[in-house]
Amino acid sequence: MKVFIYPTNSLILSDLVERFGHEPLALMAVIGKKIRTKGLDSPPINVTPEDPKLGLKYAAVEVPSGVRGRMSLFDSLLTDAEAAVIVRDPVISFGCMGCARTNELVNFLIRAKKIPLLEVDYPENEDNAKEFVYKISEFLKSLKPAEDKK
Repeated sequence: MKVFIYPTNSLILSDLVERFGHEPLALMAVIGKKIRTKGLDSPPINVTPEDPKLGLKYAAVEVPSGVRGRMSLFDSLLTDAEAAVIVRDPVISFGCMGCARTNELVNFLIRAKKIPLLEVDYPENEDNAKEFVYKISEFLKSLKPAEDKK
């Protein structure tokens, strides 16, 4: 399954999802594709004419352009998500997302999709960390692999 992870740039969550046979929907992949696409100006000026339209799909023109720009990157992740793992209140080094309003909107939209969802608190100590990984692993095991879906 395609599993949306939040924070979407968390290497730890991405790795866990892959280890259990699913595809992590991570922001790094979207940005990497944009950066490596030939024909666009060199980063960070690699905006296509379609990008602002994607951002407007989620946020009105009055919303700051940074939110709309981030939402244009999230579009494919939100559209493709078949399940999600959300970590509440992560520390900045776990995967800083940088924009509180975008984070609120992304979390709202992923919850509104009514897909299998696991929400866990960021672990504060070793015992919490073990429970954190256990909960995520059990959730991922409960999801059907892509080839089993019909």
